[in-house]
Amino acid sequence: MAIAPITGKLRKRFWLDLTCGLGLGVSAGYAFWYGVHLKHVQRQEEFYLKLEKARQAEAA
Repeated sequence: MAIAPITGKLRKRFWLDLTCGLGLGVSAGYAFWYGVHLKHVQRQEEFYLKLEKARQAEAA
């Protein structure tokens, strides 16, 4: 008594894994960019603006 071969299972699983991986990767990238990176850049710009204003007030 032979077991029937399972065909197409790997191909279906591959596409599912690929789409889930890409979707989660892109979502994580957007979450990092808008949740962490832009806030860090904003804090950095505010610091340099404050520093430049202090230098201008010191020079005047």
